Amino acid sequence: MTSDERTMKALWSAWWQRWPRWVARATMLWAVLYAGFGLACALSGTSLLYHGTDSGFSGLGWAVVGVGALAALVSGAVVLYGLRPTLRVLLWVVCALVGITAFSLLMDVITLMLGQGVDSRASAVNKALAAVGAVLLAATARSDRPTAGTSVRTRSAAPRRVRLAAWAGTLAFVPYTAMKLVWASGGTFAGITGEEMLAVSERNGASKIFLTLESWGLDPTALLAALGVFLLWGLVRPWGQVFPRWTLFLRGQRVPRWLPLAPALLGAATLAPYGVLGVGYLTLATADVVTMRRGDFHSPGDALLVGWIGMIAFAGYGIALTIAARSYWLRTRPACQMTVVTE
Repeated sequence: MTSDERTMKALWSAWWQRWPRWVARATMLWAVLYAGFGLACALSGTSLLYHGTDSGFSGLGWAVVGVGALAALVSGAVVLYGLRPTLRVLLWVVCALVGITAFSLLMDVITLMLGQGVDSRASAVNKALAAVGAVLLAATARSDRPTAGTSVRTRSAAPRRVRLAAWAGTLAFVPYTAMKLVWASGGTFAGITGEEMLAVSERNGASKIFLTLESWGLDPTALLAALGVFLLWGLVRPWGQVFPRWTLFLRGQRVPRWLPLAPALLGAATLAPYGVLGVGYLTLATADVVTMRRGDFHSPGDALLVGWIGMIAFAGYGIALTIAARSYWLRTRPACQMTVVTE
């Protein structure tokens, strides 16, 4: 590393450690941009809510304007008067609102990873902006905390009950992965064959990458499930804090906290509520309180079976990922910032 690179790194580190001083201003700038985006969508009649072939309610843009304006006022007040208790509460309220808006962003990310276009670009941009805002608002609400030092903790495994949660999240994906692989290999499950499922995927606009992997007997969602399990165990095992030997040039270096935490928090915020709400709906459908639509399956019973397998996987994994991410966050905080926390 050259002297210029070391200087730049030192300047960047010093600037980043002063984040409590600038995060409120960054939040205010984001809020203005977010409100402007909502206003542009509202005036142009662009929908920010997409459900299948229905473009949804176009007036959601005005709600975005309201949330953005509220965020701008609150963050501006923090800049002028400091972080007062009332302002902290308002920041968390707005953070929750934009966090709900960012729901299902992970689905759009997975869709793009598989080379497939999102259903609505405006909706995807809205979710991405909301996710950025949620992070900034949460950081602003915590900006009166002491700045972290440079001392780091030694790598460690998560407590036993966190590891048990990781095992539960892993096992929750086993039936889901097996079901997907049966279809990808041409077999039949829940009354539908692999060929029929491939035709359904093609009819629903699946990308060429998705269809090619399916034709090779590799289901993309099963591969993503395997990556998700890898992430989960990286959060609870010591090798998730220091790159192991098989990472070649990176081995021995400390893993940046954001590298596993960013996808973990995104996945937890999407899959946990999606799975839990899905399990609730399926419970009502099983009790004949609500009607289960058969969709692409031959009967409502087949759709219900597949639904249970999928929602148990998403709920189990999402909850386990939430627990593991919290544990990783606590275990990797700088030692001089650490407090005694019982997990």
